[in-house]
Amino acid sequence: MGFFDLFKKNKTQEEQQQEVQVLNEGLQKTKSSVLDKLSHAIVGKSTIDDDVLDNLEEALITSDVGVETTLRIIERIQQRVAKDKYVTTAELNQLLVEETCALLSSSEGTIGSSEGTNGSEAMGSGSTPYVIMVVGVNGVGKTTTIGKLAKQYKDAGKKVYLGAADTFRAAAVEQLCIWGERVGVPVIKQQQGSDPAAVAFDTIQSAVKNNADVVLIDTAGRLHNKINLMNELTKIKSVMQKVVPDAPHDVMLVLDGSTGQNAFEQAKQFTQATQVTSLAITKLDGTAKGGVVIGISDQFRIPVRYIGVGEKVEDLRLFDKEAFVKSVLGI
Repeated sequence: MGFFDLFKKNKTQEEQQQEVQVLNEGLQKTKSSVLDKLSHAIVGKSTIDDDVLDNLEEALITSDVGVETTLRIIERIQQRVAKDKYVTTAELNQLLVEETCALLSSSEGTIGSSEGTNGSEAMGSGSTPYVIMVVGVNGVGKTTTIGKLAKQYKDAGKKVYLGAADTFRAAAVEQLCIWGERVGVPVIKQQQGSDPAAVAFDTIQSAVKNNADVVLIDTAGRLHNKINLMNELTKIKSVMQKVVPDAPHDVMLVLDGSTGQNAFEQAKQFTQATQVTSLAITKLDGTAKGGVVIGISDQFRIPVRYIGVGEKVEDLRLFDKEAFVKSVLGI
């Protein structure tokens, strides 16, 4: 069992229904938009023909799935239609679910690992904590995501440490400290302008000394100079490894789903600057652009770990690709 599996449990049917309801409510704007576009794609049609596929292509692209991913989905559906000979428009939603999930499955190769170590191995290494370095531009909800994760980890019985390595902005340190107080976990910090790598080193050292299970390191979100970003993140990794040789075990990129195609550009910049191993996509409750989750995961071959569908701590949810796709399509 991997590290992130600790949040999975056998749920009753009632609990499963409640989770589906929360997900549907959180993705309501995206779902309404997609359903409206899909209904226009198949109006007056009984079978899936070229016109339906053209309209479906337009519906997916305008839902921020992205051109490349949309074309892959359309190609998969064309192959299914050709194979099955006769496919009705009533079956289109199920085809979309199956082929989109198959596409997302192929991007799930490195969950919980930057060097091939899975979460269970990291968690089974005695006093060595599981280290997550969190990256992302300012304003995407990075620090809030860290706070919510810390609460969830602590509720799961884990001892958590936070590192305020975004020393560029005083507000980032203050915000993380507020979360630390709220959740009841220690935050390691230094003065504004301090070396972020030094903060990361102190955090890891304190976490090891105190037998912590999980360490979350916040980092600065500046993209004005990719070379500087790359150098800073590389330095943070290097000093972590002086204490925990295989740290970080996960480099989680936080993206704001409401920015649509701009999130693609942020993902591109960060994946070029460092080895990103997982994604957390936030603010999906306030946008009709939830299709961006599918496109980013597919195009960058990086698994989506969490999605944010509301303000509450529990609204940061482990990503379930099938539940997500079904919710977006209203199935």
